[in-house]
Amino acid sequence: MTAVQHVIDARVRDIGGFRVRRVLPAGARRLVGPFIYLDHMGPVELAAGSGLDVPPHPHIGLETVTYLFDGELEHRDSVGSHQLIAPGAINWMTAGRGVVHSERTATAARTRAVRLHGLQIWVALPRDQEQVEPAFSHYPASALPELERGGARVRVLAGSAYEASSPVKTASALFYLDVALAAGASLTLPAEYEERAVYVVRGEVSCGPERAAEARMLVLAPGADVTLGAEGPAHVVVFGGAPIDGPRHIWWNFVSSSREHIERAKQDWKAGRFPKVPGDDAEPVPLPE
Repeated sequence: MTAVQHVIDARVRDIGGFRVRRVLPAGARRLVGPFIYLDHMGPVELAAGSGLDVPPHPHIGLETVTYLFDGELEHRDSVGSHQLIAPGAINWMTAGRGVVHSERTATAARTRAVRLHGLQIWVALPRDQEQVEPAFSHYPASALPELERGGARVRVLAGSAYEASSPVKTASALFYLDVALAAGASLTLPAEYEERAVYVVRGEVSCGPERAAEARMLVLAPGADVTLGAEGPAHVVVFGGAPIDGPRHIWWNFVSSSREHIERAKQDWKAGRFPKVPGDDAEPVPLPE
């Protein structure tokens, strides 16, 4: 049995003047476990006086997960959260029935050149939790377990792996690992999760006869014994979980098992019925026409 079911290359997308590499959803695979969206931001050098600005915009039916390798972002949301996102921390926002948030380069950081590099992930909520109250949780880098396994440094960002568990609270069975492989290192991946994928952030890894370089994702076969190898230094994230409980519709920033919920969210956003973001009075992102 081959260990790799799908090979997916990231596609460049523009999000308001900022280019990202989008991996999920893809034609070959819409979800991996509950993970329904993955954007690779940067690495990019933001010149002094400039910055990233993502104005207030809405979400329903999902959880956003922001994880930075370099740089920082200022998060504000309609729950009232105000958090500076730093490298290595996990920032987990539950949209539920509806939330609005913005992410920007902080004012103090705009006085100097800044390198920005990270991942933005969406996790689809189980059907019975799609309408929960919105919430935001921040976990500093120091709170996340880190371990060494034969030349691989593994940070457990969410879920459990290698007898280590993240404190991050999740709505479904999933895992999310940040893995740095030294030259010549190998790592056998956890097999207890039915759906798994490996995304290459930097360098190149092998998985049996398959090789994957930067911006490529390998979707792994359920139950397959998988060992990653690296001839040179490499950096990957490994993630997945149990299959989601039924199909999901995705339109713009909205995810739901119900098309009616998405249509209602579209009308509510257009009519200004979503809550405001305290501290960010900028013009919100308009509904795409």
